[in-house]
Amino acid sequence: MNLENKVALVTGGASGLGRATAQALLAGGARVVIVDLPTSQGEAVAKEMGANARFAATDVTSEADVQEAVATAVREFGALNVAVSCAGVGWAQRTVDKNGPHSLDLFSKVIQINLIGTFNVMRCAAAQMLQQEPEDGERGVIINTASIAAYDGQIGQVAYAASKGGVVAMTLPAARDLAARLVRVCTIAPGTMNTPMLALLPEEARQALADGIPHPKRLGDPAEFGALARHIVENAFLNGETIRLDGALRMPPK
Repeated sequence: MNLENKVALVTGGASGLGRATAQALLAGGARVVIVDLPTSQGEAVAKEMGANARFAATDVTSEADVQEAVATAVREFGALNVAVSCAGVGWAQRTVDKNGPHSLDLFSKVIQINLIGTFNVMRCAAAQMLQQEPEDGERGVIINTASIAAYDGQIGQVAYAASKGGVVAMTLPAARDLAARLVRVCTIAPGTMNTPMLALLPEEARQALADGIPHPKRLGDPAEFGALARHIVENAFLNGETIRLDGALRMPPK
């Protein structure tokens, strides 16, 4: 898909991987709706990105919110061609720890945001794409975000790994569901990226994470995630695939 004058929606777009993705798509000529929580810096980020960016305050777990975000893209820019889901949360707790079994409420919350929220965006975005005429043989591209924790989750990552494993598992059937209607679906599974979440860690801890990556021996740059998202959009033969972006990292148990 040629990004020039196409319309993209990016959840989690106010920071980290989402912001980098929005910037990459804008650089390719797209117009972008940044989707993030009302408490985020989304409005300021959209203004900073210029005339081709808008902000839609959205909770991805809300059907009404996501439908309104899609409507914002159509209202402001006339269509929706690309949807990238980067919104997510992390939580660390063992299945059973010294305080007892893992919190069921927190497990449910992680699943609700990371998995159900991603599905909510995917289904609503696809519904809009299917109403549009194809261009160059495509109606749209959907990109979801998993994690290498889906494959080698660490101790304490049972909720997070389950949520991201679900995103990986959705990728192929969703691509097959939408293939006849000319919409592609792919997923990116990043490793340890230099996001605001990791910036909260002490430098010693950040360096330890970088040292575990075979090559390049550093944290991933969110711009590299954005570049991959843009490539998926522009490469028409990528479909139904989850791509690891991790410098060959395979996470140890802890």
